[in-house]
Amino acid sequence: MTTKERAGIQSVEVGFGLLQALGQAPGPLMLRDLAKAAGMSAAKAHRYLVSFQRLELVVQDTASARYDLGPAALKLGLASLERLDAVKLARERLARLMADIGHTLALAVWGNHGPTIVHWEESPQAVTVNLRLGDVMPLLSSATGRCFAAYAPREAIAGMLKEELARAQKQGRTDVPANMAGVQAMLEEVRVRGAARVMDTLLPGIVGFCAPVFDSDGHIALGMVALGPTGTFDPNWGGAVEQPLRAVAAQLSSDLGHKG
Repeated sequence: MTTKERAGIQSVEVGFGLLQALGQAPGPLMLRDLAKAAGMSAAKAHRYLVSFQRLELVVQDTASARYDLGPAALKLGLASLERLDAVKLARERLARLMADIGHTLALAVWGNHGPTIVHWEESPQAVTVNLRLGDVMPLLSSATGRCFAAYAPREAIAGMLKEELARAQKQGRTDVPANMAGVQAMLEEVRVRGAARVMDTLLPGIVGFCAPVFDSDGHIALGMVALGPTGTFDPNWGGAVEQPLRAVAAQLSSDLGHKG
């Protein structure tokens, strides 16, 4: 490879810093502010911006002289988002996550009947649990269900919540909220924590966490689940299981275009 070719590649990388700065900014930027954010002089930034404008990667407002991302950048971003497979990307991260936490992991998406397990990776130290691919998780007594219920549109889950609550009341269960006010308080805690947890609720002797993964529109795309026996599983918020699980889910959300 020649020196000229290396310089050309470096030039692309330097210029891309301007596009990154625009993508991270809350709105259009003046030349001096954009150049500063990209770590280059205004004169140097202007030369890149002229080329980016020709390619429609950047546009400049004639009234304010501010720069912003152009239609070509939007088309590239949308094409990338359309090709993202949230479940596929999540599965690629489970091996490392399991190495970190040492417990069984699962992925769930919203199916026709509620939160549905679509992938399962069992830890070598796992205890046997009566869950299978395709199982639909209850909204009140599972970490997966609570996670989806906290972030799903209310109209999509209102009927299901009422049915589950009535069934729990009839059974005299004390491990789930006693009324709808309790349900709403539980779901608010999930939103505040950024994850859902159950202990010895759906499965006796089992603790479970579920962290949400969001898409670019802010909708919950899937839930990342970790579960294990109460004797070896860290049930604490911010502990050895919940913190890395939530971190991986947050990174995946970011990779899917979520900016929350």
